[in-house]
Amino acid sequence: MPETILMMYVTLASAILAGILNMIWCKTRYLRPLCVPMDGGKNFVDGKRWFGDNKTWKGFIGYIVFNTICAVLWGALCHAVGWDKLNFFYLQHEPSLLYDLLIGFLLGLGYSLFELPNSFIKRRLGIEPGKTLRGAKKVFFVFLDQADSVFGCALVVWLFYDLGIGLYLLFVAVGAATHILMNMLLYFVRLRKNMF
Repeated sequence: MPETILMMYVTLASAILAGILNMIWCKTRYLRPLCVPMDGGKNFVDGKRWFGDNKTWKGFIGYIVFNTICAVLWGALCHAVGWDKLNFFYLQHEPSLLYDLLIGFLLGLGYSLFELPNSFIKRRLGIEPGKTLRGAKKVFFVFLDQADSVFGCALVVWLFYDLGIGLYLLFVAVGAATHILMNMLLYFVRLRKNMF
C-alpha cells in the first residue's frame, strides 16, 4: 500500500504543481480579458447561474497550459532519474515528448472539466461561489470541492493504465486529502481567501 500511494503522488505530481501555479496565475493581472466567467454571466432555466463568477476562462485555460508544461517537465525528470516504474503513465507506454504533451493536456482538461459539475450543483443549492454549507452538508461539499478535479485526473490515469474501480477510488481519496492539505497551506500563505 505505501508503494501504491507513492506511485499515485509520482503520477499526479505534475497536476498538483500545475494546480498551485494556476492559482498563482489567476491572482496576477496578466491576460485580464480572460478573467470572465465561463458561463458568460448567463442563468440556467431555473434562473440561477450555470457556474458562477469563480469559474473563469483564465483559470480553465491556465489549468490546461500549466498541466501540459508540468507534465512535460515532470516526465523528463522521471525519465532522467529512473522513476518511470513509479509512474502509472509509463508502466504500459513508452515515454516520449508527444506522449507527455498528451498526458498534460488531458490532465488539464480533466482537472478543469470535472470542477464544473460541482459548481453547477452548488449554484442549484444556492451556495455562493467560494462558500460552502454548514453541518453534515459542509463536510460533503468540502470533500467534493477537493475531490472533483481528482476524479477527472484519476480518470485520465485510468485511460492509460487499467486501475480498476478500487484503485481509482483510492486515487480520489488520497488526492482529495492532499488537496485539503494543499488548500490549508495555500490559505496560510494567503493564496486562498478561505481554507475550505
